[in-house]
Amino acid sequence: MTRLPRGFIHARTDIMTFTTCPRPLNHIGISVPDIDRAIAWYGEVLGYRLFSGPFDLVASPPALAQFQDALGERCQHVRIAHLSTGGGVGIELFQPVLPATQPGTTDIRFDQPGPFHICVTDPDIEGLIGRIVATGGTQTSRIWDDRPPSGIYRMVYCRDPFGTVIEIHTHSCEIVQGWRNGTQEAGQ
Repeated sequence: MTRLPRGFIHARTDIMTFTTCPRPLNHIGISVPDIDRAIAWYGEVLGYRLFSGPFDLVASPPALAQFQDALGERCQHVRIAHLSTGGGVGIELFQPVLPATQPGTTDIRFDQPGPFHICVTDPDIEGLIGRIVATGGTQTSRIWDDRPPSGIYRMVYCRDPFGTVIEIHTHSCEIVQGWRNGTQEAGQ
């Protein structure tokens, strides 16, 4: 009997089909200028719980090679903390110490590669916006009906006090985005 490669589903003479299992998202790293304030803010506003840290990572033996391989030679000292979210995905707060955090921008950097926002689900969208604004964050867009004319699938963009863009949806990603087939335009 011939052994098939891992991930191989079935064999036909005219086609080979492979599958890739979805990998769970482990954590999202967010750079902040003040890790202690960020831990308090994410706990108070989003309900995230600290489970590790904060602790310092310094580019020195025995971790020097790994540290510089992962973060580059410029990075000499960071503070890190890990928070748990409601869905099992972690948030890694990352405070650059040496070199220090650079000032942020008010632009939403959607035009550069890499993540440009995080998204949370909260059916009380107005309540979460209120908590964000009351604790130093900002609302950066109006609340939009994401599946017109429903009025119940809504979304908004905000920023935390440290500059991270936070999108809020009233429903899960699969419910909000799953109906799109690639032919709809935003707002339709």
